[in-house]
Amino acid sequence: MSLFRHALVIGKFYPPHAGHHFLIRSAADAAEHVTVVVMAADSETMPLDDRVDWIREVWQAEAHVRVVGTVDNIPVDYEDPEIWDGHVALMRAALRPGESVDAVFSSEDYGHELARRFDAAPVVLDVDRATFPVSGTEVRADPAAHWADLEPAVRAGLTRRVVVLGAESTGTTTLSRDLAHAMRLRGGAHALTGWVAEYGRELTAAKLASARGRAALAGTAAPTMDQLDWGERDFALVRKRQAEAEERAARAGGPVLICDTDLLATAVWEERYCGATAPETWTAAAGQAARELYVLTSHEGVAFEDDGLRDGEHLREWMTGRFREVLMASGQRWIEVRGSREERVAAVMEALFQGLGSAQPGAGRGPETAGPVCALLILRRDGPAVLPQPLNAPTPGCPSRSGGASRSDPRRR
Repeated sequence: MSLFRHALVIGKFYPPHAGHHFLIRSAADAAEHVTVVVMAADSETMPLDDRVDWIREVWQAEAHVRVVGTVDNIPVDYEDPEIWDGHVALMRAALRPGESVDAVFSSEDYGHELARRFDAAPVVLDVDRATFPVSGTEVRADPAAHWADLEPAVRAGLTRRVVVLGAESTGTTTLSRDLAHAMRLRGGAHALTGWVAEYGRELTAAKLASARGRAALAGTAAPTMDQLDWGERDFALVRKRQAEAEERAARAGGPVLICDTDLLATAVWEERYCGATAPETWTAAAGQAARELYVLTSHEGVAFEDDGLRDGEHLREWMTGRFREVLMASGQRWIEVRGSREERVAAVMEALFQGLGSAQPGAGRGPETAGPVCALLILRRDGPAVLPQPLNAPTPGCPSRSGGASRSDPRRR
């Protein structure tokens, strides 16, 4: 038998952490119905909708737990009755019409007064944070130190994402793997640092194997890489699979995620192989989670290695230039690296940990400098992304755009 009919839990949940879920769980175990009201001010950096979604995901299997959000721009002053009235009015408005509350669950000293205003029982838990020694303020100040107190969706929302991109045979995969390894060596939550592989490589292998399987069945010669057909459907798959892989890695990994490409890079590769980038690719790229840093691997001083899967040595200068243009137009923070393998890693780590001085991912920062091993260009990223205008690419377009077919692997590096 439940102790209460309807329990209320309110808070900023900025962000939700283990202590918040202890409070919700206690209410869920004691009451027939629970309403969780997420109250966020417009000035706060984590969107209200994200916080609501993060909590709902954890409690979606509990039908009697309802999570709602409300904007609360009223100042906090526990000594002012009118301010109290304003906050409570917002809480009441978040309830269903005619609903009453008979228990208020809180981990704050104000829980007693809040319960009195609802004529409800005050259930005040863990005010001293002895059971769950964590607070939203502490998480915002140092997410890595409290990574274990966060659910996967919150981790993904707070993860600092580093994307390495570049033309063929410029060391993008090597650098991205090296960076993930360097982060793991830092220990703690960073030991969980994830690495997101390039889906295009997987797709290429599957397409080639399928083409050769069909040829074997038909008794014809096995096709080579340059005989594969590529089109918009392939890049739609890249968009979908790459985004899925990144999200999985962000949920499972540490505070920093290293990606061997992303959808912004995909837009350039689609242009390179299809002659133009589909609007859907630009839209998907603009809608990605905030990036902490883009790293462009320069072709300069890097010998081209033909591994049998590459065909773009003559296009590397064009590709590097196009990546620069797209990164500048995007408003993202980025660096271009040159030098040895060790110098590249050192340059990225320096730029990354300069940036990590900001507690919130996606926060705009001013210009920075780096060592002589890389050219560093920092741009603001606190406004909307500007989609670059496509250039004329040096290859035929995809079938649905120009009637021709590209027979090259769009992601070979």
